[in-house]
Amino acid sequence: PESGDLIVEDVTFQYNGPHSPTVLRNINLRIPKGQTTAIVGTSGSGKTTLVKLMLNFYLPAEGAVRLGDINLSNINSRLWRSKCGVVMQDGYIFYDSIAKNIALGDEIIDKKKLLKAVKVANIQSFIESLPLGYNTKIGQEGLGLSQGQKQRLLIARAVYKNPEYIFFDEATSALDAYNEMVIMENLEEFFYGRTVIVVAHRLSTVMNADNIIVLEGGEIVEQGTHEELTYLRGAYYQLVRNQLELGA
Repeated sequence: PESGDLIVEDVTFQYNGPHSPTVLRNINLRIPKGQTTAIVGTSGSGKTTLVKLMLNFYLPAEGAVRLGDINLSNINSRLWRSKCGVVMQDGYIFYDSIAKNIALGDEIIDKKKLLKAVKVANIQSFIESLPLGYNTKIGQEGLGLSQGQKQRLLIARAVYKNPEYIFFDEATSALDAYNEMVIMENLEEFFYGRTVIVVAHRLSTVMNADNIIVLEGGEIVEQGTHEELTYLRGAYYQLVRNQLELGA
């Protein structure tokens, strides 16, 4: 698929057919190529579902998701996702070495890219403190990782992939404020010129986005920059007052 804006057009979605609850309703949204778009809202507002629709994990009940002029449903899902760096809450760690987990699918690991990825994800010193370093086995039978270490590893994987499109769904939710701040500063440079979609519940993660989408009960209720939305004193303002600590 050619690169382009991601466009969500009149999308309505239910998980189990027309008689089940509507999770998203009449969503219209343009995610401009090369910009960062943040999605915020309380728990259960439909944020993750919207991201999964954009990744072609689900098809809308009504409406369409397009990449430029092409309907995503006409694009091979694996081809589309090969262009995307994705960190979801249910991201998977394979039983293999740390290096292989980061350089997923690469037979020959690019050492330079690997080093950049672990630096951006602020996990270099942890890996290099392990007796076997990058060869440490992790995953089911390997070394157990904390939730925060796992998130940093998944971020490193997304950075290593060097993708055109980046989807982060609560990618830093298990990190302490300091680690998150360091990683977000590192990512700022990496995000430059790429199309980024960030779902987050911490204000620090979303306030610098080019556009912020506010979801409530499966509908978009506001969108704009942090300044514009704060000035409105509406739904976003309420979230900010609660410091966006809203759960997943």
